[in-house]
Amino acid sequence: MVRDSGLCSTTGFLILLIILKAQAGLSAQKVRVEPEVVSYPGQTVTLRCQFPDPSQTQLTQVSWILESGSNPRTNIAVFHPTFGVNYPPSPVYGRVSFTAEPPTLASPTIQITEIQLTDEGKYICEFAAYPSGNEQGVTSLIILAKPVNSARTITVSAGSTPVSVASCESANGRPPASITWITALNGNSSAPVTTDNSDNTVTVRGEYMLIPTAADHGKDITCEVSHRTLSRPETFPMKLVVQYPPQVQIVGYDNNWYMGRTSVALTCQYQGNPSPPTVNWKVSSGFLPDSVEVNHNKLTIRKVDDAVNNTFICEVTNSLGTGKDQVTVFVREAPMPPSNAGVVAGAVIGSFLALLLVGALIGVLITRSRRQQQGYRGNSKGNSAPYDSVARLFGSSGSKNGTGNHGNNNAPIYKGDVGLSEKAGNIGVHQGGVALVENTPTAQDILLSGELDEAERRKFDELEDEDEHYDQFSGSGPILQLRPHNEEPSPAYLDDDMESQRDGSIISRTAVYV
Repeated sequence: MVRDSGLCSTTGFLILLIILKAQAGLSAQKVRVEPEVVSYPGQTVTLRCQFPDPSQTQLTQVSWILESGSNPRTNIAVFHPTFGVNYPPSPVYGRVSFTAEPPTLASPTIQITEIQLTDEGKYICEFAAYPSGNEQGVTSLIILAKPVNSARTITVSAGSTPVSVASCESANGRPPASITWITALNGNSSAPVTTDNSDNTVTVRGEYMLIPTAADHGKDITCEVSHRTLSRPETFPMKLVVQYPPQVQIVGYDNNWYMGRTSVALTCQYQGNPSPPTVNWKVSSGFLPDSVEVNHNKLTIRKVDDAVNNTFICEVTNSLGTGKDQVTVFVREAPMPPSNAGVVAGAVIGSFLALLLVGALIGVLITRSRRQQQGYRGNSKGNSAPYDSVARLFGSSGSKNGTGNHGNNNAPIYKGDVGLSEKAGNIGVHQGGVALVENTPTAQDILLSGELDEAERRKFDELEDEDEHYDQFSGSGPILQLRPHNEEPSPAYLDDDMESQRDGSIISRTAVYV
């Protein structure tokens, strides 16, 4: 606790001492002036000075004193209440004066006309006072001069050592300007060089150092100058100028130059500085072919022939050297004309398929038309009896002797069964136990009716062919096998005689021909 109280006492004493010294300093600064005044050449500047509280001090005289780096301490204006005003010889003699006539010791303000750059310095307002002694206040006069700024590139050749590629200058400024570089180049800025001029201005120069290469030609670099007289920095964008020998490349050869090909060309592309360079075309054989036309950096071949089978060389030259490139041309045989056999074959196959499609379509249309126009012959004769399984016994497709039966007198025969005949209805009549059917649809009618499949159509066609065959005999017609209606056929006979049909009916095979 004792230590703490002692520490607090020491800290309080130090604070009190600092406050007292500050008050003493404030009390000592009795002359009121402006710390800094800024002006430009040719202007008039006013330097103010006051002694605000002379009640406790007796003022006897006031003097203005100039202090600069190039001049020693010099009185420029003096005022004594008894002896009046005096302007001793000085750098501002004839341009300095008190603003009030007559001036007073309480406010001895002066002005300087036609300010020059050499007028810059410290201006001291000093009072001779009793009993405190001399009292003074200091004003710094700053003369500003707007510099003339510029920048330029330096033409260099590509090399391996750092050189200056750009320069920036801020001339005749006051105070000195600041120079910076803005660029993506891999170089460095040199230290600024400052030069004091005779009129008290300053010139600042800066350079940018770089190992120049051909790739740096045309790159961007900017010099930026900052100065107190400028509201914002002044910038100078530039592009580097690097000289280098030509770099050459031949383009245009596609490795497909064949005999007879026309209007092919080679182009000699180049880059170099300085420009324009000289472009020269040569071939390894010594002489350019007659089919070649040269237009500066473009070589055109009107028609490819054996003479074009050569090595073409392009040489480009400028003041720093020569660059060249070459390409070897291999002339190929003329390609075979494209064959159209595939096109012809495709057209033939397509036409054939189209004909097949058209033929099938016509056949379908004709078949449908015949079915619709012909119908059943029994129906065409006015027979309204239905065509069922009992009546489905056939004869020939037509009568050759004008009767309703075939020419071979072989008419369909049914077993003498009353039930069967009753099922026949109006189709036939009983005559001696035999059911004779009239107006029975022919095989052609049934085929046209669309009720039989392909196998049945072939069967009917074969039977009709047999009809035609029997009609050619000159003897008596075929003998019909007739059975009394009350005679029951043997099972073996029925199995051999009868044939089932797709619609469920049964037709006797022996009842046709023997």
